[in-house]
Amino acid sequence: MPDIFNDFFDNTWMERPKATAPAINVIEHQDKYELELAAPGMTKADFNVHLDEDGDLVINMEKKAETKDDAHKGHYLRREFSYTKFQQTMLLPDDANRDCIGAKVENGVLTVSIPKVKRVEPEKTHKQIEVQ
Repeated sequence: MPDIFNDFFDNTWMERPKATAPAINVIEHQDKYELELAAPGMTKADFNVHLDEDGDLVINMEKKAETKDDAHKGHYLRREFSYTKFQQTMLLPDDANRDCIGAKVENGVLTVSIPKVKRVEPEKTHKQIEVQ
């Protein structure tokens, strides 16, 4: 009987899904950039957000679902959602303030806030040059 299920679940019309990256939105505001990463079911403990040696933003996400099979009255014929791992490296724009980046997880979304460096433009002065 198990061979029937193997044939049923292991065929071309029910292919294993390809690993995909979570959806990411990048929003530019006047004073900051905001990065939103879809992460349903994840908590802040599942993330590691840091800058690498090149100053690029690195987001690591890893979640292991540890469930005991004895809690079920059977065994899995196919199991695909017990482990999630993702890493994304993003180049930051030149005006990103790398010292003030913040991150939070809320309602299944990781939000990374990247403030912009406030540029002070030099005063424009008018100087008369004497012609000799």
